[in-house]
Amino acid sequence: MSSNKNALIRYKTIDRCLRNKYKKYTLEDLIEECSEALFEFEGKEAYVSKRTIQLDIQNMRSEKFGYEAPIEVYDRKYYRYSDPEYSIHNIAVNENDLKAMNNAVQILKQFKDFSMFKDLNGVIQKLENTVHSAQQQSIIHLDKNERLKGLEYIDILYNAILNKKTLGLVYKSFKAREEKKYIVFPQLLKEYNNRWFLICWYGDALLNLALDRIISVQIEENIPFREREFNADRFFSEVIGVTTSREQRGQNVIFSIKGIHAEYVKTKPFHHTQEILEEKDGETYFRIRVQLNFELERVILGFGDYITVHKPNRLKTRIKNTLERAVKNYENSEIKKLPQV
Repeated sequence: MSSNKNALIRYKTIDRCLRNKYKKYTLEDLIEECSEALFEFEGKEAYVSKRTIQLDIQNMRSEKFGYEAPIEVYDRKYYRYSDPEYSIHNIAVNENDLKAMNNAVQILKQFKDFSMFKDLNGVIQKLENTVHSAQQQSIIHLDKNERLKGLEYIDILYNAILNKKTLGLVYKSFKAREEKKYIVFPQLLKEYNNRWFLICWYGDALLNLALDRIISVQIEENIPFREREFNADRFFSEVIGVTTSREQRGQNVIFSIKGIHAEYVKTKPFHHTQEILEEKDGETYFRIRVQLNFELERVILGFGDYITVHKPNRLKTRIKNTLERAVKNYENSEIKKLPQV
């Protein structure tokens, strides 16, 4: 059990004892009560030292955790609350606390229909009752797509990562003709652009599997989990999005954006390596160091004719060819017969 949870159990036990008007508690009594409480919770012997209880009482008396408990010693050896109505469960909440809790409730409410957060429903309801926020309209709206295919797998994938379980996946990419079975060791769930991805070891390769292309998934209890080093920050440090290549290194990408549209990129950088090189002739020149991938191209194309890629030539050519094909699509659309609406 964590030390924080141990401390919380001790505080609650001490609080219960000090509120008891029919029994006197010495320091030794509090030690015994706390030891028994921890034993009941953990199912094993747990002796609490005198020093620990003395520190607990000190913490409960202080402002450290917001308790400021009125604990007093009387007859030189017994402990009690000087205010018989006091309890650490009845701590007054000020207006700023209520506002902070209310903001948290409004954010949490947006997740309560998400299967991964279904256990929050009861907690959210209790918080709403406490801070009287049920009637308040949310002023924070998070972008989410609850109809996205594959969300139903998040629970099992999350728990497999948490508990280090081997997974058996049936997967079919958009390019594949047939589905394929994978035995993988899951490492991370990553969300990008409202889509979810599983990062996992498959043999010696790190795979990036989109949840919306998973056909089925199950825990493989008979296959031991294989521990492998994985650092998510390092793995994604040179990419925009989720598509990475172990063979490719980050490259300097130089692009310029016209006029006021550059302000959007200044305030929301493409990548953490972004820097401004120059501002001239109504254009701002930027540089980022990233791997060339599909997501980078999508971000660039999203700025239409307001952006120009200058380097590297490979990326510049790909963007140019894509835009030329897009123009042909519009030219051809004039002679195509549209479906009936």
